[in-house]
Amino acid sequence: MFQPELESLERTRLTALQLDRMRAVLTRVVRHPAWAKRLGSARADDIRTVADWARLPFLTKDELRDTYPFGLACGERYRRIHMSSGTTGNPILNPYTDADVAQWGEVMARCYVAAGVTAADVIQITPSFGLFTGGFGFHYGAERLGASVIPIGAGRTALQLRLMRDLRATVLTAIATYPLRLLEVAREEQFDLTTLALRVGIFGSEMWSDELRARIDRELGIQSFDIIGMTETGGPGLGIDCEARDGIHVWEDHYVVEIVDPLSGAPRADGVEGELVVSTLTREGLPLVRYRTHDLTRVVSRQPCPCGRTSLRLDRLRGRTDDMVIFKGVNFYPRQVERLVLRHAGVGPEYQVVLDTDGGGERMTVVVECEPGCDPSVAARIRRELHDALALSPDVALCAPGTIERAQGKAVRVVDRRPTR
Repeated sequence: MFQPELESLERTRLTALQLDRMRAVLTRVVRHPAWAKRLGSARADDIRTVADWARLPFLTKDELRDTYPFGLACGERYRRIHMSSGTTGNPILNPYTDADVAQWGEVMARCYVAAGVTAADVIQITPSFGLFTGGFGFHYGAERLGASVIPIGAGRTALQLRLMRDLRATVLTAIATYPLRLLEVAREEQFDLTTLALRVGIFGSEMWSDELRARIDRELGIQSFDIIGMTETGGPGLGIDCEARDGIHVWEDHYVVEIVDPLSGAPRADGVEGELVVSTLTREGLPLVRYRTHDLTRVVSRQPCPCGRTSLRLDRLRGRTDDMVIFKGVNFYPRQVERLVLRHAGVGPEYQVVLDTDGGGERMTVVVECEPGCDPSVAARIRRELHDALALSPDVALCAPGTIERAQGKAVRVVDRRPTR
């Protein structure tokens, strides 16, 4: 552990620390007019137990956008500005104080250590450096840990592979689908992956299935770890899974998480999937009080993990409430399609769900890249499994590797050409 005295804190002491920090957050934010308006008469004295926090109103993405640029910011002397990668409405800006930058480095260092990374490792950082939080978060955490850093950033995949080999990188950090691009370029360039020294991958920023994870691990010869976080919470570092692979540890001395019904907002019991709600306990620039993330997950356990950490564990993120696709009355998430597609031999990891109209009706086509020599009957099997599991009856189109256009950032899994209703 990076900070064993905090990462293994006994539950009653952790709860007491959370309660103190909840009260401190509330005391600070209500001094600001915008927060005082939305929280009404709420005051720190109202928070007598951790459960009382749930009486406060939710904060939504639209509220953050509507107060652009810094309407809900509470810090002073900002040192960094980062911005969400959303494509609709005003962007969400997160200003960082010195303390916020230090906090970010701390939780990221914890994430590295949970993944088995040490100061002796060489970390190749492939997320972009800029307004996107990914590159800087991985960089700050690596510096805090004392590891060596290759801060190459996004793109230039052939160069990525060369430096990875020549500089003996042992840890790869990336958005979750970028390893697929590395593998693809390695095949095109006849690059020998066995010359790499990689042993750990830390991936996030996108939903990725267990099946995709297993394929990446097998082909790169690594053990991968799922890291979560978002611009609003301060970037990656909200949590990560450990080598036990029994849920994602949330650093509860810095963040409070809840799972609620996506429609009613009512609390969901542990083990039941719902929407993730996050509150920040130590962020100064942009504090969050009960922020609705739209991410879907569940609490796996509040018991100590075999690794010794005592923070609660979340399931890997299953999708987003705003990613849900509706086709002929059937609701599904792209990740559910991915899991079924990748179970089949000869099928590549690249796919798209294409939705369009057909003679006044709707048509769904799952386009799947296949390896040379793939049995064409796999299309019928995929179609049958999608029908059995999700009540969908799409066309399944097999195509050659490289057919699906590669996005510069996150993979585009759904192409919806249906007229906007």
